[in-house]
Amino acid sequence: MTLFAAENIAINFGGIKAVDGVSFAVEPGEVFTIIGPNGAGKTTVFNLISRIYTPSEGRLLFEGEDITRLPPDRIAGLGIARTFQNIELFEHATVLQNLLLGRHAHRGGNAIADLLFLPGVRKRELAHREKVEQVIDFLDLQHYRDAMIANLPYGARKVVELARALCSEPKLLLLDEPSSGLNTEETEDMAFWIQDIKNDLGITVLMVEHDMTLVSEVSDRVLALNYGRMLAMGSPQEVQSHPEVVKAYLGG
Repeated sequence: MTLFAAENIAINFGGIKAVDGVSFAVEPGEVFTIIGPNGAGKTTVFNLISRIYTPSEGRLLFEGEDITRLPPDRIAGLGIARTFQNIELFEHATVLQNLLLGRHAHRGGNAIADLLFLPGVRKRELAHREKVEQVIDFLDLQHYRDAMIANLPYGARKVVELARALCSEPKLLLLDEPSSGLNTEETEDMAFWIQDIKNDLGITVLMVEHDMTLVSEVSDRVLALNYGRMLAMGSPQEVQSHPEVVKAYLGG
């Protein structure tokens, strides 16, 4: 079954269609990437999926369930996690504290049990901590575990934000410009981790990205947008060589 599908989604801002009739499906276990020039509507699509915006037309489906009108706080609980182009972390907290916050979608129990720190609560907290430590090991963040976010270099912050998303144990991971601001070596590391997230963790990835080398290296399929409309969809090679994509995005 298709994991996620957008069906003819559209949204208007001040009379301008930022996204206009976009449809695509993401299959389990693939990396699906959306490309396009600035203003193409890429991040707007992510904001629609995250339920920051509500489509004026069309539907969003996750595991066959219509999520078009769900409140944003329900999305993480369904198994959808997201990173942002502009990193959103708590700067005056440690890496470990930020990652533990990524477990919020799995926090159950009740206020009284939490206040008394009953055995069930202790067991649950240990399980949360174990999952966070697994993610720290997976992304080689041991050196930064107790460091304050405010003291970290930009590249390390990007990895921490990725780690926090993974701590929610998503089925679908939305990566918004994961290579933005990274140097060549850091981008190569990001490509390695995206492939491992797919192959080792079995997480499906939906990505917005501008670095075409990274796109070609990790993507199974690519969708190109321009002015909120679809230009082409297919393999990275097919899309990058499409005449309209070359014209609109690659400067040909």
